[in-house]
Amino acid sequence: MAELSTKPYLIRALHQWCVDSGYTPQLLVAVDSRTRVPMAYVKDGQIVMNISDGATRNLMLDNDWIQFSARFGGVSHEISIPVDRVAAIFARENGQGLHFEPTESAGATGPDDSPPSGGTPVPPKAKPTLKVVK
Repeated sequence: MAELSTKPYLIRALHQWCVDSGYTPQLLVAVDSRTRVPMAYVKDGQIVMNISDGATRNLMLDNDWIQFSARFGGVSHEISIPVDRVAAIFARENGQGLHFEPTESAGATGPDDSPPSGGTPVPPKAKPTLKVVK
């Protein structure tokens, strides 16, 4: 049996800590072909997203995917982020949180079970490393 990653549990815990503390949870995401975000807001291959209750609708933080609806420039978008592409979760107000090394999963599939596009082999998923973000 494959070992469960601690990363999705830490993301959920930091999200809850931000909410309980009255902070705004922010995600830093390393965008790849499996990441569904508004590309106009991606800079240098990354995007920072507000995942507070007020900024998202139907937020789901599961072990493989983070999914929600959010408005960008007044237009609603369906967001899908593979957990392995999350580079950090932190509080906007004070920068406290955790940094992760984004990785890609072998045989990764999208939320609709479609394989990643491009046909290039994906390296095996590495264990996340943690760093305190200040």
